[in-house]
Amino acid sequence: MRNPNNLDKTTISFITALTIKYIADDKEKQMIIDACKEKIERDRRRGILNRPVRAMVCGIPNVGKSTFINSFAGKACAKTGNKPGVTKGKQWIRLNKNVELLDTPGILWPKFDDPRVGLRLACTGAVKDTVMDIETLAVNFISEIKNRYGHLLEQRYKFTLEKDADSYDILCEIGRKRGMVIRGGEIDTERAAVMLMDEYRAGTIGKTTLDTANEMGEQNA
Repeated sequence: MRNPNNLDKTTISFITALTIKYIADDKEKQMIIDACKEKIERDRRRGILNRPVRAMVCGIPNVGKSTFINSFAGKACAKTGNKPGVTKGKQWIRLNKNVELLDTPGILWPKFDDPRVGLRLACTGAVKDTVMDIETLAVNFISEIKNRYGHLLEQRYKFTLEKDADSYDILCEIGRKRGMVIRGGEIDTERAAVMLMDEYRAGTIGKTTLDTANEMGEQNA
């Protein structure tokens, strides 16, 4: 990603216009044109007429890039799905005769210096669940949130979180509360893990963040 301090005025204006509203009508689309009017005027002076404003929408997998474009277009132009890797290739979406957006597959860093980054991306669904064992992921997720958001787990799954409780034991308790008991009284921890991660990604557990301001400050120091 480019340093925001190095972005030109046209780029900054365009990004601002895109983020004003998630669902755009003709008024918002005109704001994009207005934000890029200096570039459009330069093209006209060079004899380039009726060239649409074109922009690329990019980001990590499974964050709603295609959904954003569809909302802007007012119709289902780009295929969407609640998993990474739905968008397989690049596709230009024409909003009107003046604006086109490029839908792109999600991108990730080639490697993570901090393994916690990869883990947290996997928790959000940015990494395919087939890459990491779902029970291991769920246990690590519980370890990430139990100290800051343990009360949300208690409210959602109706149990009391004991101090210093083991994360795997918490997963078992969540499974027990949801009736995921199999033969012999054991807990189906795989099923519980799938349910837990699905509910987290759907936002039904509550408002949480895996990154903290202090951590981000340390990384940028």
